[in-house]
Amino acid sequence: MDARLQVYEDKMKKAFEYLEADYASIRAGRANPHVLDKLRVDYYGTPTPIQQVGNITVPEARIIQIAPWEKSLLKAIEKAILTSDLGINPNNDGSVIRLIFPELTEERRKDLVKEVKKKAEEGKVAIRNIRRDGNDAFKKLAKTEDVSEDEIKQLEEKLQKMTDKYVKEIDDLMETKSKEIMTV
Repeated sequence: MDARLQVYEDKMKKAFEYLEADYASIRAGRANPHVLDKLRVDYYGTPTPIQQVGNITVPEARIIQIAPWEKSLLKAIEKAILTSDLGINPNNDGSVIRLIFPELTEERRKDLVKEVKKKAEEGKVAIRNIRRDGNDAFKKLAKTEDVSEDEIKQLEEKLQKMTDKYVKEIDDLMETKSKEIMTV
């Protein structure tokens, strides 16, 4: 692939991967340890991901269990969960914390699907912005360097194909996530 296009391919791929990670943190009725990915715990004065201070398991379909390596972290983990937007009350039994995910109501599922669609739209906007930046860079190339108009057209066409590919991948990802959420 042309080095001038590779930069934009990498940026689009990162935008898509960011959306994938974002979707992983949206819970769909089943307990998914990725919902904890964004949570940080104060560990000796340093904000640390929960995954790095304890063992996270899913003993049942709707339960996440967090077993911290140090008992002193129980309160900090509990506080991080309570102040997050998870909307789940942690059960602390003195040695482990359990998060019990209730069944999602129909209304909550629909809200989550709306959120999924909104995030997909934001992802597509990011992809299109990358395309615009690429096209602007190609136009500058035409003015400053000895590059033919045909070459610029080819670069723009390849960039458009790349954009279409990632927009379709985002649509597919959105459909899959929406179905997962609406499946009871």
